[in-house]
Amino acid sequence: MKLRLLHSLPLAAALLAPLAALAEPTAIYLVRHAEKADATKDPELTAEGQQRARNIATILRHAGITHVFSTPFVRTRATAQPLAQRNALAMETYDPRAPKALVDKVKSLNGAVLVVGHSNTVPELVRLFGGTPGADIADDEYDRLYQLVPAADGAVATVLLTSLPSNR
Repeated sequence: MKLRLLHSLPLAAALLAPLAALAEPTAIYLVRHAEKADATKDPELTAEGQQRARNIATILRHAGITHVFSTPFVRTRATAQPLAQRNALAMETYDPRAPKALVDKVKSLNGAVLVVGHSNTVPELVRLFGGTPGADIADDEYDRLYQLVPAADGAVATVLLTSLPSNR
């Protein structure tokens, strides 16, 4: 019996391999961290930034988020935390200097995903996921929320949403 099971494993792996290739998120949400308290290296969020983080959690509460990614900085983790907590999800950190590694990991997942980054990393991530980022994110702009929806043919629809409170 054990020998037969061992011989069946390669066949089972070969049959399941195409299914693993089909894994991809249903939607990817990308957002810059909310308003930061100051220009130090790793600041907290302002009161307005904390409110924006809660609003993002409210906007995405029914989006089917299954994974939440943040850079290791306090401001990005604090932006992702309300949604991760609301959905009882572990927050996964990624290295903002290795965007391709994050893209590869996210593309292997099922369900919807939230990625929190920075003004200088989010547009590049949108491009790497196949979306259209539009204009650069200004240093005082915090309300841009991207929704990327992959299609079966490989195309990616980009929807630009706004998170409140809006400063524009």
